[in-house]
Amino acid sequence: MNQTVKKIIKPTVQLAAIAALIGIDHWLKGVAAEKLADGAVHTLIRGFLGFCYAENTGAAFSLFSSSTNALSIFTGVLLAAGVIYLLYPSKKRPLAYDICVPLIIAGGAGNLIDRLTRGYVIDYIMTLFVEFPVFNFADCLITCACFALVIYLIYSIAQDAKKGKTVPTKALGENGETDD
Repeated sequence: MNQTVKKIIKPTVQLAAIAALIGIDHWLKGVAAEKLADGAVHTLIRGFLGFCYAENTGAAFSLFSSSTNALSIFTGVLLAAGVIYLLYPSKKRPLAYDICVPLIIAGGAGNLIDRLTRGYVIDYIMTLFVEFPVFNFADCLITCACFALVIYLIYSIAQDAKKGKTVPTKALGENGETDD
């Protein structure tokens, strides 16, 4: 397969995966709005996991609830940057980025669509073993992808340290000034 075809296929697959995940998120939120509207907690795994309907006007942990417009703009800019990143592939980009960035984009876009169309994000997954905010599938995509990226970065830094690679730094003098 020639390089031009590869440059087209990878972003196309990533964008299709993003669209599919957004669709799944939207469908799950619709089911939650319909089936959980009674406000009760519906236990899935006793003492561990349940479902309940919640409307979140903010971001994670309801942060920025009073700044929905600013949050939406910020999210939109980050999502656009992520899509641009995917559309300009690099041979040196790690596979972890090619997998995790689309997951983050899908999760962010799923919640952004809710904010723009409803004015809030529908949350429905509840932990029963610890006091924790209610969340949704899109939040899971973002959290799992970010966690995977952190693990990858720690591993990568450890591998570089093992090989003796270091980040170049300038020597600092006693007053914090460079030797230049």
